[in-house]
Amino acid sequence: MNTIIAFILMFGLLVFIHEFGHLIFAKRAGMLAREFAIGFGPKIFSFTKNETVYTIRLLPIGGYVRVAGEDPEIIELKPGHHIGMEFNEDGRVNKIIVNNKDKHPGSRVIEVSHVDLDHELRIDGYELDDPDHLLSFDVDPKAFFVMDENETQIAPYDRQFASKTVGQRAMQLFAGPMMNFVLAIVIFFIIGLVQGVPSDKAIIGEIQPNSAAEQAGMQSGDKIIQIDGKSVSSWTDFRSFVRKHPGEELSLLVERGNKTETLQLVPKTVKAEEESFGQAGVTGTFEKSITKTIKYGFLQTYDTTKMILTNLFKLITGQYSIDMLSGPVGIYDATDQIVQTGFMNFLMWTAMLSINLGIVNLVPLPALDGGRLLFVGIEAVRGKPIDPQKEGIVHFIGFALLMLLMIIVTWNDIQRLFL
Repeated sequence: MNTIIAFILMFGLLVFIHEFGHLIFAKRAGMLAREFAIGFGPKIFSFTKNETVYTIRLLPIGGYVRVAGEDPEIIELKPGHHIGMEFNEDGRVNKIIVNNKDKHPGSRVIEVSHVDLDHELRIDGYELDDPDHLLSFDVDPKAFFVMDENETQIAPYDRQFASKTVGQRAMQLFAGPMMNFVLAIVIFFIIGLVQGVPSDKAIIGEIQPNSAAEQAGMQSGDKIIQIDGKSVSSWTDFRSFVRKHPGEELSLLVERGNKTETLQLVPKTVKAEEESFGQAGVTGTFEKSITKTIKYGFLQTYDTTKMILTNLFKLITGQYSIDMLSGPVGIYDATDQIVQTGFMNFLMWTAMLSINLGIVNLVPLPALDGGRLLFVGIEAVRGKPIDPQKEGIVHFIGFALLMLLMIIVTWNDIQRLFL
């Protein structure tokens, strides 16, 4: 149960923060954000606030912010349609009843002759009993279509995604991944505040049982002065030296209290993919410092980003196989193991996943934020947008391929659980 709760909270936070970035910058640019969704599929819960419908959906495989103009509008009025209209106090149309007009006896019914809800915000038409007298009605910019008793706000062109500048659109697309990096920085900052940040000094903190450090006789509080006669000035120096000498005997000069002692350390050999590195089985000490904690948040985010990009490059170049990827099932299984090791490790895991989500979404593949940013970039270079229909087809194909990849990855995750 702890794992289920932790996974739901973690997934919800990562998706919420990502989509919140898209939402905030859409609203800042004046776009009409129709829906803010966590999950896909059937609605479980929804409410409306400030023009936007907030929904939680059944399938926990992501989320989205649906902005007017990014997808085809369902309702389209054409000449000959019979519609009902209701008006606000200014005399402008604020409700356009598409069907079930008998449920709106106070509405004014006309036959549409001409309609422009993008620029002119006007509906022309005839009374049903007076087909010779053309009438014209101004439409409120925030009017609603009413179809099957469901209201959908109209989207004048200046509220649509395509009407905004290249910079505004690019920022709206980039804001989601950006917020994932911001979240990671905040989480690492919280971790630093709670447990402190690693000290720069090469002082031993905790020693793992049955580790190379324990076998060498190292003790918590030992300050490492030299390794094989070479001066050690920081924890990074010590860790780097140990990693480069797996299985080799190293002579350590440590300061213990008021005395110095010489210890013999043989780092354990750890294999990762096609390379090996040494491991002593110790951690450094931690210290509390606001300045260093802020720095720690940014450095950890940078180091994690660098590691993920390196692994992604190896995956693209074929050095890693697709079996290295994990979907929701694999992430849940890893979360189950990490939750059991403590809350701080769970926070660290959440920060790493947030960075991973940000990076993956910036990959220039169709349907991802990076793919859409690529099209905006092409528009900026050529000076005019690509045909929306062609772009839509590319994104649709890309989305279908991503879903196929998700199915393959999920199947691999399930197989690994039973191996």
